[in-house]
Parts: sequence; structure tokens; C-alpha cells
Amino acid sequence: MAEKYFYLELGKEPKDSDFVALFKIEPVEGKSVEEAANSVAAESSIGTWTEVATMSESFRETFKARVTRIEGNYVEIAYPSILFEKGNMSQIYSSVAGNIFGMKDVKNLRLESLKTPKDFVESFDGPKYGIDGIREKLKIKKRPIVGTIVKPKIGLDPESQSQVMYEAMVGGVDVVKDDENLTSQEFCPFEERLKKCLEKRKKAEDETGEGKGYIPNITAPLDIMLKRAELVEKMGGIFAMVDIITVGWSALQSLRKESFNLVLHGHRAMHGAFTRNKLHGISMEVIARSARLVGIDQLHIGTAVGKMEGKRDEVEKCADALRLKEEGEGRLRQNWFSVKRAMPIASGGLHPGHIPALYEIFGDDCIFQFGGGIHGHPEGTKSGAKAVRDSLNASLRHISLSSAAEDSRELKMALEKWGSV
Repeated sequence: MAEKYFYLELGKEPKDSDFVALFKIEPVEGKSVEEAANSVAAESSIGTWTEVATMSESFRETFKARVTRIEGNYVEIAYPSILFEKGNMSQIYSSVAGNIFGMKDVKNLRLESLKTPKDFVESFDGPKYGIDGIREKLKIKKRPIVGTIVKPKIGLDPESQSQVMYEAMVGGVDVVKDDENLTSQEFCPFEERLKKCLEKRKKAEDETGEGKGYIPNITAPLDIMLKRAELVEKMGGIFAMVDIITVGWSALQSLRKESFNLVLHGHRAMHGAFTRNKLHGISMEVIARSARLVGIDQLHIGTAVGKMEGKRDEVEKCADALRLKEEGEGRLRQNWFSVKRAMPIASGGLHPGHIPALYEIFGDDCIFQFGGGIHGHPEGTKSGAKAVRDSLNASLRHISLSSAAEDSRELKMALEKWGSV
């Protein structure tokens, strides 16, 4: 192989100890995929723009990334694990998703998948509770968990926020969360909101005999975020929500390592800036794998049927990345070893008529989360929650929504307003 293709070793099998990345590469005009792949492997490992005296042959053979497969515009690159620091997700991303996205040799570049070797999988904390722990907290053995976001999503005072939450819970919702952009604004201070919502959660549990969860958004600079998590735990909360993209991997890892007795709910706000473009950026599957590694217990992944972008196969890959012991294909197949399974969250533009499709796609191990599809019910939040729960019960009993609506005024009204899928 010519020197300029030093990083190409096509046909060579990656080692079990390697990180393996799958990229989609569109080179700039005048460059081949092979040239662009070579440049990506170089820049994401040890390459530079000119010869340097400190780069011996043995050094390069030890530390270089290797392009092991090219199929059309899809390029597989194997990275020796010596390039990475165990338990440091930020450093991993700085390598495999760093400067390469600004290189002149590529017109478009997308990181489609990333396999992590065993030693590195086991260097991360993973979910503290995962699917089984969440079910134990809520006392829900098998069925999908039903959630909602308080609407309007921002602007309510603590008393109003807690009352909407309470009505959703007594109507049949299992968990209620803050919106991703509600933190501690002057109209709804965090501590006051937390206190009132936890009081109403207890009231709803007492009235319904069911486990309920309030999920406060603790997103903030790390020192404040940790204080909020501590307060949630001290006041008897069992969940905390974090906007995982905007706080960053290092903040998430720091939160997880504090070992609060809290289920960590991951919102993916801002992900679309780099996951939506199918030619350039990072896939949501990669983000889901990383979130599971660092310790998110439940994560938004899209719906395939609601208002958010994302086809069914993409959403299913994300669900697999969170809840399977092994997932992916071929050399990118990820073994999760002792890492607990995380719970996917389907959220975005959902209403009771979507539940049969959601149940067919996701099965039992998922949170179905509704916003306007509950609070926009003609009779209000409580009736909207009951319509959702009645729709779910119909799917669990394998009966049609039209049949279920004969015995549920709330479901009938919801279907008349929004229809079914």
C-alpha cells in the first residue's frame, strides 16, 4: 500500500480489544472514499499534516487506527484501545467524533455506530437501576409505563404545576416529568416545585394504591445539579431528569458516580443538531449506547409514529442499544456484559390512538410518554390520562380501540379528536 494510504488495511479483522467505528463518508470532489477514509483514520488517531521526527515505524504500528473495511461509502475503522482512557467518555468522543468532522477531505461524515471492547464497557458505571430497578420502584411488574409532561410545558407556578401532575396521576399516569427547559426560573423555583410535586405524588399514590413517580429536571451547572439531586433524594424523590446533551458526558458521569439513590431520566434535547442529518453527524444509536454506558436509566429515543423525526428501524436500533444484552450486527455487535438494561422512552406528539402501534413496536419494556395527547383531551388532564390508560389496557388485552371505546367515554372522545394509527 502506498505511504499515503498507510492507515488502510482492508480485510484485516479488528481485535477483540479494539474500538470499532462505522462511518458514512462522502469525500470532497476530487478525492476517493479510500483517500478520505485514510484521512479520517489518521486524524482520529495519530496522524498529522507532515512528517514528524518522533513518529517511528514501531510507534505508528502500535497506535494507528486501521481502515479494515470499505463498502460503498461505509467505512469501518478499528482503533487500538491504547488510544483511549478507561471510564472517560469525553475523551473517547474527542477522538472518534472530534476534529474529523471539520476536515477538508470530507464533504459529509457520519458516525453510524461504535463498538466498545469489554475492558472499557466494564470501566463505566452503567445504569444504577435499569429496567428491573425502575419496575421495582414503581411496583409495575410487566406492562409499559405511562408518562406525561406537564403542559403548558413552561410558565406554570409550583402550585399549578403540581396540580396538573396530580390530575394526570389520579387519571392513570405512572410518571410525570418536568419539561427539558424548565429548571429553576423565577416563575417556578426548583425547591418549591419539588416540595409541592412530591406532596401531590404522595397524595396520588394514597388515592390510587399505585406507585407514582415525579421526575424533576435538575439540569444546571454541575455543582448546582449535584445539589439539586441531593435535595431530590433528601425530600423522598426517586427520579431525576437531566438534559444529557447540553450538560455533557463528564457532568453525567460525575452525577452517576455520586451514587444518589435516584433513577436517572435522560432527555436528549439538542440531539437533532447532529443526529437528524443522515449524511453528516452522529447517529442516535451511538448516543444511546454511550448514555447506557455512563449510567442513564431511561432515555428518550423517539417514537417512529409521533411528531419527532426518526424512522422505525432507527428507533428500534436505539431501543436495542438500551435494553439488550447483545445488540448490533457483525463486527459492530455490542456485548454489554454486566451492564444493566436501560429503559427506552417513546415521546413526542403521541395520543391514545398511537398506543397499539407503540405496543407493537416497543413491547412491554418502554415508557410511553404523552403531552398534548393527555392535556389536550376535551375534558382535561384527568380524562386524558384515563383515555391513555384505557387504550393501553386494550392493547394488553388484545382488543381493538373501537371496542374499548364502547366502555370508555374518555377514550371515545380522544379517538374522535385525534383518531388512531
